[in-house]
Amino acid sequence: MYIWEKKAWPTLTWDDESLSRLLARVSRKQGRLLGRMEGLGFALRNEANLQTLTEDVVKSSEIEGERLNSDQVRSSIARRLGIDVGDLVPADRDVEGVVEMMLDATGNYVTPLTTERLFDWHAAMFPTGRSGMRKIIVGAWRDDHDGPMQVVSGPVGKETIHYEAPPAVHIPEEMEQFLDWVAQPGKMDPLLRAGLAHLWFVTIHPFDDGNGRIARAIADMVLAQEEGTGQRFYSMSAQIRRERKEYYALLERTQKGDLDVTSWQDWFLNCLNRALGGAEDTLSAVLEKARFWQRFAAESLNERQIKVLNRLLDGFEGKLTSSKWARIAKCSQDTAYRDILNLVERGALQKDPGGGRSTSYSLK
Repeated sequence: MYIWEKKAWPTLTWDDESLSRLLARVSRKQGRLLGRMEGLGFALRNEANLQTLTEDVVKSSEIEGERLNSDQVRSSIARRLGIDVGDLVPADRDVEGVVEMMLDATGNYVTPLTTERLFDWHAAMFPTGRSGMRKIIVGAWRDDHDGPMQVVSGPVGKETIHYEAPPAVHIPEEMEQFLDWVAQPGKMDPLLRAGLAHLWFVTIHPFDDGNGRIARAIADMVLAQEEGTGQRFYSMSAQIRRERKEYYALLERTQKGDLDVTSWQDWFLNCLNRALGGAEDTLSAVLEKARFWQRFAAESLNERQIKVLNRLLDGFEGKLTSSKWARIAKCSQDTAYRDILNLVERGALQKDPGGGRSTSYSLK
């Protein structure tokens, strides 16, 4: 039997006493992080929010095996938030849709979660009405026309069924109960509410596709409600991506278990704790970028140099060569080489070990 087949479903329980110390520790860490971010100032908070949201959107899709272009995601978020990041790139429709869904979930955290809002999120995520090559029902509950909704792995003919969701005929009733619960927080601790919301929604699995990403967005929305801010400074999705194998294994055990979900809540809180710790990397990167530009505030840099330096500071993948500089800055290789040498002389860049045609440079 799956958890939703139990007689008392959806009354899920856990051992509050065994979670109390962990819950208190995570709450303190969350409060300290938010306090530190509040002291950064408006511009640096915006930069941290942009970096976190970009990572959250990219990693949430990666959990489901879909890779989004991080430059497109960053540009889409920056445009929607009105943040000036200089060089914006056009974003594909699917990128824009995922970004729109995430920003609505976290930015409009006080807006009630309704069936219509969930349908809008789903339609935004799948603008072509397809998931890959497969045509899916978009902006509506699944109807199981191809059989029961199952989570499977393995080659055709040798599939392993990890989970089977409630039949489509029960989804309206199941979702009505879920949305009523979301609308009435009660006295439950918000961090436990976020964990329960994630588990409950993904167990119903109401859509043809995108259930995991929407479940994580709902959890982020609940966390934003508790924090009283739409700005995100830590990414649960990025941490879940790092723990993807354990995430799916625990989800399967929980959905095949009984109505006591203490193990799930324990894992969720620990994952959140590690995500809060990972926010130190974001904070360090934001402060490093601010210090770098303070060093060169009085320097006269051309637009090409500012553009490429920002790319490096935002986490450039691979090695920077003169040919890559030329492509990014849309200039000749000779101009790129002069730009680079100028920055080496000023102490902004340094030449990496090696040479010849593979000569590369990095921030100093």
